[in-house]
Amino acid sequence: MFQLLAYLRFWLRSGNAHGLHSPFVFGLYTSVVRHTGPYRAYAAIEERRRQLLASAASISVTDLGAGSHTGAGQQRRVADIARTAAKPKKLAQLLFRLVNYLRPATVLELGTSLGLTTAYLAAADSRSRVVTFEGCPNVAAVARETFAALNLGNIEIVEGNLDHTLAPTLATLGAPVDFVFFDGNHRYEPTLRYFEQCLAHRTDESVFVFDDIHWSEDMERAWETIKAHPDVRLTVDLFYIGLVFFRKNQPKQHFWLRT
Repeated sequence: MFQLLAYLRFWLRSGNAHGLHSPFVFGLYTSVVRHTGPYRAYAAIEERRRQLLASAASISVTDLGAGSHTGAGQQRRVADIARTAAKPKKLAQLLFRLVNYLRPATVLELGTSLGLTTAYLAAADSRSRVVTFEGCPNVAAVARETFAALNLGNIEIVEGNLDHTLAPTLATLGAPVDFVFFDGNHRYEPTLRYFEQCLAHRTDESVFVFDDIHWSEDMERAWETIKAHPDVRLTVDLFYIGLVFFRKNQPKQHFWLRT
């Protein structure tokens, strides 16, 4: 019910390309968000999704985040994780197009799951370095199988509780963070903490992408706090995800756009 009401509020406030006066946002919306053409990388990743959905295997899952709306237990079928926890094709392919359009050198993903979204992030530009974080070793093992099956060599997976792995990984990256997909913990305090930690390593051209910004009251509150941060110059609310930009010469603006 919360998400339904959140979507109704979003729909009343949002629009499309008509009336967009920001050339940057207009280009992003028309070339990335609303792009409908296929990319060659899509087919192989979606074939891997079909394999995971058909898997008969079960694994023991350690959930370190805010949990699931499905109430799933500790022992879970891989097929159920692929069905409920993996990002849907439409959203994962949007992330692919964002990386393909923005060409970030260093990509972070906070929350690997079975590696399907990671694969989209990595396949968008083979020159990018993708560092992904997964709290559960058994889930990470399936993700590694995904990367091997798709022959993706530009992915590094960091296992362990994100509260303990993010800060030291950021400290040893040796490069700024150009693109971060936040999907690791759908609660207010951890979301803001991870945001602040990554903020110290961003540039003016970095983009932060937050998943499920209308998932709960906690996440909506976190999204509003992030939007108000003085370093944040531009945000785009696409309902399912929110985009954050730090473009120094950009007047502070917030957009609500339909996908």
